[in-house]
Amino acid sequence: MNRMPRYEILTSDAMDVLDTGWRRLLTEVGVQFDSPRALALFREAGQRVDGDTVRLDPGFVLEQVAKAPSEFGVRARNPGRSVRIGGDGMAFGAVYGPPFVREGEVRRDATMDDFRRLAMLAQTADALDSAGGVVCEPNDAPLDSRHLDMVRALATLTDKIYMGNVVSGENARDTLAMSSILFGGRDAIEADPVTISLINCNSPLCWDGRMLDALFEYSAANQPVVLTPFLLMGAMSPVTIPAALVQQIAEALSGIALAQLIRPGAPVVFGSFLSNIDMQSGSPCFGTPESGMGLLCTGQIARHFGLPFRSGGALTSAQLPDAQAAYEGLMTLLPTFLAGANFVMHAAGWLEGGLVASYEKFVIDLQLVEMLQHEFTPLEIDEASLAFGAHEEIGHGGHFLGAAHTLERFRTCFYRPFLSSSENHERWLKNGAADTAARAAGIAAGRLAAYEPPPLDDGIRAELDDYVTRRRRELGD
Repeated sequence: MNRMPRYEILTSDAMDVLDTGWRRLLTEVGVQFDSPRALALFREAGQRVDGDTVRLDPGFVLEQVAKAPSEFGVRARNPGRSVRIGGDGMAFGAVYGPPFVREGEVRRDATMDDFRRLAMLAQTADALDSAGGVVCEPNDAPLDSRHLDMVRALATLTDKIYMGNVVSGENARDTLAMSSILFGGRDAIEADPVTISLINCNSPLCWDGRMLDALFEYSAANQPVVLTPFLLMGAMSPVTIPAALVQQIAEALSGIALAQLIRPGAPVVFGSFLSNIDMQSGSPCFGTPESGMGLLCTGQIARHFGLPFRSGGALTSAQLPDAQAAYEGLMTLLPTFLAGANFVMHAAGWLEGGLVASYEKFVIDLQLVEMLQHEFTPLEIDEASLAFGAHEEIGHGGHFLGAAHTLERFRTCFYRPFLSSSENHERWLKNGAADTAARAAGIAAGRLAAYEPPPLDDGIRAELDDYVTRRRRELGD
């Protein structure tokens, strides 16, 4: 979707202070890269390499960042679902990474069946541009080969864009091979990217070797990567928001610089995952005022560098899809829209600090995202919308229920929520007195029952299946 102008809170003086901060962090402290290939690239580029720590020249970093496109396309299997990341666009994906699921009163290990059902649920949701990547972690599938079934599910059960697997370089190569089958070959996907993948920093100031192996594969193939510092203030960064922002800039830009060394012009996203811990318990907190402030600042910072940015979602620490889950989710989603996040992960289904993918929360979040998408759609102001003729028809002291202007528009003039109840008390009781979570469960079940898989060429499907079978055998599963 396209959105209204962004809300910005950093003054030019504040930006100057942050600019000085990240430059000092890169030159005086440096960033650790757990990858001989990365260290070799930085050394060849004239950067100071001491062991596995690179002290980067800010001018060099900015030169590399300037090579990255300010926006780019990601092609979906259904051309009508392709997206552009950057500019005035926002793209939304489902929750990413939970090892558990909650369905009704039951909290349990996630399974491959859950993965498929959540991908199917995402396919039914017009508010989502992607099912994401690891919609949940299917613990009943073999660890070495589960990524094959996950990518196949995303590629066949949905026709939207999907995220690549980043557990290892080998998993990334499998994602690229399967994507090549789906989209007509390696040359085709390099010319027109088809995946977008999450590369997390092991904050503070360390890029993990396995993630970097995946980065090398995706960037070399010209597939977009989201370089994301993982900052929980008080644990992975200092407790002050300015310090966290400086660290975030240093980490993100150092990763982006590496991506450009791998392949100049490779598409990247300035990633942000910034919140705080509970200083009494040490537990992560989500939907906090501090995370919202950090999100608003990050949008402004990413635009300062001319980069698309990722942040936001419907994050919550709540254990159930209850009032806390809803208001904390909105506390993150609203600044997500105000900041103009270009790629929004965790937009639906996140529960319990990201440990749980919830079917009910998935639907509740879809309702929030849909309402915000409607709210942030610019108004059309013209002669028809001013409705002067309705005043001429009704005159003074009447009502507009029967006006021609109303009768022409009453079916579509207001957004109608699919989850909310506006029934009176008696009708609500008669219809079962269901609360929001119960209604959401019914909607999820109904959508899954009505799901129809998007069409896919039988030859491509067979080739994907053969690849998965062969690779599973090679991996020993």
